[in-house]
Amino acid sequence: MLGPAALDVLVARLRAAGCVFAEEEAALLVDEAAHPDALEAMTVRRVGGEPLETVLGWVAFCRRRVGVGPGVFVPRRRTELLARTAVDLARAAGRDGRSPVVVELCCGVGAVAAVMAQDVPGALVHAADVDPVAVAWAARNLGRAGHAHVGDLFGALPAALRGRVDVLVANAPYVPTAAVATMPVESRAHEPLVAVDGGADGLDVQRRLLAGAPAWVRPGGCVVVETSLDQSPRTAAACPPGWTTRVLRDDDVDGTAVVATRPA
Repeated sequence: MLGPAALDVLVARLRAAGCVFAEEEAALLVDEAAHPDALEAMTVRRVGGEPLETVLGWVAFCRRRVGVGPGVFVPRRRTELLARTAVDLARAAGRDGRSPVVVELCCGVGAVAAVMAQDVPGALVHAADVDPVAVAWAARNLGRAGHAHVGDLFGALPAALRGRVDVLVANAPYVPTAAVATMPVESRAHEPLVAVDGGADGLDVQRRLLAGAPAWVRPGGCVVVETSLDQSPRTAAACPPGWTTRVLRDDDVDGTAVVATRPA
């Protein structure tokens, strides 16, 4: 327990470093630190600009904690729309008694896959990312409830999943290369570029993912891709020909997603 005077000093240090919600952050650091030396080490990291979530070791996501660590992309609240949508679609796919097959590509720490594994009992969950550090966290977050793979998009997946996927979900990088420099310093300095840079117009990885989807998604299955509101028409246009598309928007979390459904 930190005394009032020491807590005031901690808040002042955080505020001086530019932390807008210094009081809330101080409370979280105090709660998470096992002893005073650990609190000081965590404070130094946060004051140095490291994201609060990687300092704490977790991020709040869909009413639960998802593990994160230094050098990974921290899941944003807007991606909760992606997770909720994927859960609903996976539950619908399993209504015939089958175990739905769900895949998260560009999974990062596997936040969406972990939510699906917990909220869709019996689902066969796979997650993949090109970044081995992120995949190690995804494996921890999934535990025995799913499988995490390292590799580029579909190349990371077991061949046995071809044509069997009910729900393919991805928060592929969609920031245009020229816009990366305008992102917050915290992100640019501490999160991997591969997790945010989507190429010239932000859709390079999305296009590759959507082009490969027909080989993996079963008839009647869906792809759900996070995007921005401005980019959503182009994301929808990149979906496989003949698939029905719809754009979902949640202003509460500032989230946008495109859902593409393969004809049954």
